[in-house]
Amino acid sequence: MLVDNLEKINQEIQLACQKSTRSVNDVTMIAVTKSVESGTAKELAELGIENMAENRVDKLLEKKMALRKFSSIKWHLIGNLQRRKVKSIINEIDYFHALDSFKLAEEIQKRAEKQILCFVEVNITGEESKHGFKSDEVIDFIHQLAEFDRIKVVGLMTMAPLDASEQVLHEVFSQLKKLQTAINNQHLSYAPCTELSMGMSNDFPIAIEEGATFVRIGTAIFRGA
Repeated sequence: MLVDNLEKINQEIQLACQKSTRSVNDVTMIAVTKSVESGTAKELAELGIENMAENRVDKLLEKKMALRKFSSIKWHLIGNLQRRKVKSIINEIDYFHALDSFKLAEEIQKRAEKQILCFVEVNITGEESKHGFKSDEVIDFIHQLAEFDRIKVVGLMTMAPLDASEQVLHEVFSQLKKLQTAINNQHLSYAPCTELSMGMSNDFPIAIEEGATFVRIGTAIFRGA
């Protein structure tokens, strides 16, 4: 079942790339393994999946330990991170997708032993239930990170409303793309901002059409498995 689901997802990625005249090599699928046990994540690794994500610190550490023989796996923390947990996780991950405050950036700078590849979380729609900066706050925040040599802003991340129409999805993802381009055009060495982490199981084809370079997919991989 995993093989079939992955094949279907890859086909959808290819179609979305064709539709937007992009190369499939520009899109990285991250397998979000938060709903499955380590054994299922191991099956994915054996199938060649090399990007995995968790939204909880304890679960990421648990899976990383269980899959330690798969040294090529890149680990992504996609959930919001409490400052008190930074010390235990920050040097265990390859990407952090939810940088959402200056205080968190300060804690990462303090605890990181290497440069951490970060996505700044943006709340495009202004939903109260979501974390992240408002669109008009992002550039000022990134400028505040100029002296933080342990943080590299590789891109922006957002989550679209779950019940959004296709039109709204296009608008949300398009706005994030415009913001990413504006930051990229500033040519900041500590914030190249070339990447876009957006799109999940229910909306990733639209996200790809609008420029996503990382899509975070869980449900569609494990459906029926």
